[in-house]
Amino acid sequence: MSDGERSVMEESPTMAMTLSDFDYDLPEELVAQHPVSPRDASRLLVVKDGLSDRVFRDLPGLLPSHSLIVFNDTRVFPARLEAHRQSGGRVEVFLVHPLSERKQQEDGWQEVWDVLCRPAKRLRPGEQLLLPDREIRAEVLSKTEEGSVVMRFSGPGRGDMFQVSERIGAVPLPPYIKRRAEQRDRETYQTVFARNNGAVAAPTAGLHFTEELLDQLAKIGHEFAWVTLHVGPGTFRPVQTDNLDDHVMHSERYEISEETAARIRAAKKDGRALVAVGTTVVRVLESCVGRGGLAAGSGWTDLFIRPGFQFHLVDAMVTNFHLPRSTLLMLVSAFAGRKRVLEAYRHAVENRYRFYSYGDAMLLFPG
Repeated sequence: MSDGERSVMEESPTMAMTLSDFDYDLPEELVAQHPVSPRDASRLLVVKDGLSDRVFRDLPGLLPSHSLIVFNDTRVFPARLEAHRQSGGRVEVFLVHPLSERKQQEDGWQEVWDVLCRPAKRLRPGEQLLLPDREIRAEVLSKTEEGSVVMRFSGPGRGDMFQVSERIGAVPLPPYIKRRAEQRDRETYQTVFARNNGAVAAPTAGLHFTEELLDQLAKIGHEFAWVTLHVGPGTFRPVQTDNLDDHVMHSERYEISEETAARIRAAKKDGRALVAVGTTVVRVLESCVGRGGLAAGSGWTDLFIRPGFQFHLVDAMVTNFHLPRSTLLMLVSAFAGRKRVLEAYRHAVENRYRFYSYGDAMLLFPG
């Protein structure tokens, strides 16, 4: 946890709420299985003084003038691989993140990764798995207390596992999308501004932006800035405890450049609104705020934002609709007010909005 993140948590007492306070009913047919086309044709529910039903391409005129819009430029890589044990059993290997830098050797390269395997129970340290690319070797090194597997990959030449996954991996669609990943998901489950490899889930609020919409936003005076947060599989893990104080947040890697930090400091000094595109951007920004202001840097954040949290930077938020009882729903409730957010969700259900990663969006202002 960074110094900025630690100070935010110390200064922000949370309210006594339980998991059931963040529940709502959602008909299964409203969970989007495919994206709309074009991206900015999705619906947009504006939560401000009241509720307003719009289309996402209306966004430029809905934001405060000359806003600074902050995006997450992480890139989703095809993290889901199919492997086989030497006995013939099938194993799904889900790449999470590298644990070591790539080592180049005379006969090739090797990397150590944290991975999820299914099934993992029978895997033993020292066991070799066979990947579809027969030149790539995968060895089980150990298992972690959290249930993941430490695995060493090696191969010829000067490649790495990001390159290997592009050849043989599948897009890691969320578990609520009840279909196999298709070739077109490599484009649609990716923002148009993705550039930094490392996410296993898309920052979905950014999926609605097109190049044309970005141009329109810039032409009327909005400014852009970029942060990186590599979304991990923990974003889909349900909260297991009813007492939120007992929940342990998953950690995710982030980076904020000095250029971005300077733009944010200038915008706040000038009194311009800061618009966060997605909960991932909110977590990065609020993790990097300390008593000395916003600091550039990189690291891991496990910041858990829930009602009672004191926001320091964000003036408006673009976000998708989130799962019941999820930490993401808790974050948007902290920003816009739990009752307002749940009222907006009820409105969205009644008006047949599309939910979750490939679904529609919200524009939230503070409650």
